[in-house]
Amino acid sequence: MRYVSTRGGMAPQPFTDVLLEGLAPDGGLAVPETIPRIGPAQLESWRGLSYADLAFEVLRHFLTDIPDDELRALTHAAYRPEVFGSEAIVPLKPLDGGLSLLGLSQGPTLAFKDMAMQLLGHLFEYVLARRGTTLNILGATSGDTGSAAEHAMRGKHGVAVFMLSPKGRMSPFQRAQMYSLQDANIHNIAVEGVFDDCQDIVKAVSGDLDFKAAHRIGAVNSINWARIAAQVVYYFHGWRVATQPGGATPPEVSFAVPSGNFGNILAGHVARSMGLPIRRLVLATNENNVLEEFFRTGIYRPRASSETFETSSPSMDISKASNFERFVYDLMGRDAAKVKALWEQLQARGQFDLSALRGEFGRYGFVAGTSSHADRLATIREVFERTGTVIDPHTADGVKVARPFVEPGVPMLVLETALPVKFSETIEAALGRPAPRPPGLENLESLPQRVLTIPADVQAVKDLIAAQGAR
Repeated sequence: MRYVSTRGGMAPQPFTDVLLEGLAPDGGLAVPETIPRIGPAQLESWRGLSYADLAFEVLRHFLTDIPDDELRALTHAAYRPEVFGSEAIVPLKPLDGGLSLLGLSQGPTLAFKDMAMQLLGHLFEYVLARRGTTLNILGATSGDTGSAAEHAMRGKHGVAVFMLSPKGRMSPFQRAQMYSLQDANIHNIAVEGVFDDCQDIVKAVSGDLDFKAAHRIGAVNSINWARIAAQVVYYFHGWRVATQPGGATPPEVSFAVPSGNFGNILAGHVARSMGLPIRRLVLATNENNVLEEFFRTGIYRPRASSETFETSSPSMDISKASNFERFVYDLMGRDAAKVKALWEQLQARGQFDLSALRGEFGRYGFVAGTSSHADRLATIREVFERTGTVIDPHTADGVKVARPFVEPGVPMLVLETALPVKFSETIEAALGRPAPRPPGLENLESLPQRVLTIPADVQAVKDLIAAQGAR
């Protein structure tokens, strides 16, 4: 399997090259030349596998330049019960009304980002050791990517992490998970702005090809295809734990996905394209509804930083969805010239209009909805009263948007994005009590924190990397 750019300006590359690249040299995103297909018989044969072995079976179609025995060792190193709390790795948590939670938040930072980051940490270390080089990872986080990446990369040989986060825009728990790390290879940078400002800086630095090459800049945000590939696995896992075997036609399942940067639900789109019988991909946004607006109107109109709302589901406070370009690439028939023209139009006019293709959205299984602060509080309260389960505000967005799309006989799995302790203030507003706190994290916010605050300035970030990066 080789990879090309959504904008057509990159020669086909093997996986290990795009793993270390992040953003493609032409500003586009790496995508596989073809999408592998999984037939019904092979799908059924995966039901009894451990999660680590399922990950190997899925990923071996994408990571073809890593020998099978070494890839299997990497997936087994990443997906261990002692890291994720149980043999299941990703448990199914039934709710009510045809809904279940897919428990993606059992990892070390209590968020779904651990599912990809734990693998990514091992992949980086493996490839860098094989090549005898180092990597400076530059990332942006609205809350969970940063802590998941840092906990996966801390102490890794040959890797330094520079993580940008929007100053004051994350919960106290999220900040403490990141800023309390004292590892020498971890650098936390609070940017005076919103997440989109952080993301713009990452793209600007990655777009300076000379600087990128000189300082070996890599990415852990979902612009890195390895993140998407790792997330594809849990869609296959969700299908197998929510359905029963038997019949000539595999049973269908739907997924509801709280969405900000479009990476999580893009993985579902890839799984569906591979042949996984997904009925619907339900995209849930908060008040920052750029993606919901697109699937409702066909117009993609990112907002400026000043128009991005600060909400009680802060990890979704995103108005420029980086991974959306990969879906548009498929929507355009994988025609890179058309995608390049659309992004040039986006830069010139601030939007593009694909309303003529709205009829195609259903063919890909997408539907969308939005959720408000009041909806989140009501949903958290309702789920707790009915089931005794406490959910975080992002998962609440997913539950709220999913309910109208539940169909008889089709399991609806809401992707759990984080454990509620990460957003305890909102939980207390909904339930009148703090969120339950896992053992060992009682005093997290009181630990010493190490963070540098800077303006939203590209050169300031370059200077930090040049001075403190891995050599």
